[in-house]
Amino acid sequence: MILIVDDKPENIFSLKSILQLHSFPVDTALSGEEALKKALKNSYALIILDVQMPGMDGFEVAGYLSENSSTRDIPIIFLSAVNTEKKFITKGYTSGAIDYIVKPIDPDILILKVKTFFRLYEQNRELLAAHQLLQDEIEVRKKTELLIQEKAKELEGILTSIPQIAFTAAPDGTIEYVNQHWFNYSPSLTDFPAVHPDDKCLIAEWKRALLSGDILELELRITKLREEEYKFHLLRVVPVKEKNKIVKWVGTFTNIEEQKLAVKRRDDFVGMVSHELKTPLTSISGYMEIIDSTVQEEEMKFFTSRILKQVGRLHNLINELLDISKMKNGKLDFVMEEVNVQQVFTDTIEMLRDIYPKNNIQCTFNAPVTVKGNAQRLEQVLINLISNAVKYSVLEKNIEVTISITADNKLYCGVKDWGIGISEDKQKAVFEKFYRVGDPMTFAQGLGVGLYISAEILKVHGADFGVTSKPGNGSLFYFTIPVLNRLELPQQ
Repeated sequence: MILIVDDKPENIFSLKSILQLHSFPVDTALSGEEALKKALKNSYALIILDVQMPGMDGFEVAGYLSENSSTRDIPIIFLSAVNTEKKFITKGYTSGAIDYIVKPIDPDILILKVKTFFRLYEQNRELLAAHQLLQDEIEVRKKTELLIQEKAKELEGILTSIPQIAFTAAPDGTIEYVNQHWFNYSPSLTDFPAVHPDDKCLIAEWKRALLSGDILELELRITKLREEEYKFHLLRVVPVKEKNKIVKWVGTFTNIEEQKLAVKRRDDFVGMVSHELKTPLTSISGYMEIIDSTVQEEEMKFFTSRILKQVGRLHNLINELLDISKMKNGKLDFVMEEVNVQQVFTDTIEMLRDIYPKNNIQCTFNAPVTVKGNAQRLEQVLINLISNAVKYSVLEKNIEVTISITADNKLYCGVKDWGIGISEDKQKAVFEKFYRVGDPMTFAQGLGVGLYISAEILKVHGADFGVTSKPGNGSLFYFTIPVLNRLELPQQ
């Protein structure tokens, strides 16, 4: 906005008309005192100030405006019909004016000057706004840097105080900070502790984590400097993100040697107890079978059959515990040979139909092939999958088994039920040791290791396996094994 200051209304009217004709917003004042009040209250791009005014003249007004911090930058054009001598013009400039126009006014010259000063004012205002934004940005960055430094010191303080080996790394993986424990295992800030040659390659796994941006978690054996004994440590490296961008990695090596030894002692104990229990349980089972075959009374037959059923369950539990013990010790070995799938699986399904007469176990078989595997262990997997389907299908008794050949020449076996189903967040856990789906008091009892053992057997066979399921809509457990040979179908 432009402020016109003149004690004569007719002069104001003519100037205002010229400026408004060129779309400039205009404000007016009829005295120097009024001009000062308005200048202090409003923001003006330009002031056109008459020199000769009663009371406070133009020179005084300009002097006050130039001394005030909020108005000193407003450009002033002096307007005079009398004081045209050089000394008066000089006084106008020293009072704070930036130009001098003599009456009578040439409208074209006035508009050119006004446009120039107005444009300069706009540019200056934009520069000031940009400068302010820059200052604000600098302040924000300073505060952010201070906050980051404080957080970094806090993190370093935490990492220094913990008993684990701890470190931080830049987004590209360059190690930036390590605590004192690090130097018990590595002589260098930039090198990870030496890992046992039989364990996974730490550097390769670290590079994979850097590329994927995922948490890295590994069980590794490392040794202190000048020592030969390797001990188990859990390495866990977590990315720190800001606005979905990794800004730092924080990692720790936690000594888990005692936990590993405790687990090994527990597994050895379980294996020993299971093995010791198997011999007397076999004797009990044998004696009960003799008793069952000799007694004639129906009531006694009922009790002996119930005892034999429970002994059978104990046998299964002990066998599962023994399998787990063998797995932990790396001794779950079995002979791999050519297996006729149709023969093994057909016999297994017929047996299960006898065991579960109340369930409708349907089978679609289109796989006249052989695979490299162990017939007894593959039978164990199929038994576990179908038994699970029966266990968790209390109301719906249909079980559908599909055995076929995939497009990439693999044996496919799928067991579908219409039971309680499994939520997506729990599906990965079903193949873990001792995991149970649902309430164990509601469904048939067991150790929750059937699927874990099946998964370990399938891994030895080089198989892929998994589950698809929805709560309330049942589950499909499946596995695929590479085909060894195709068999000729018998002539009808």
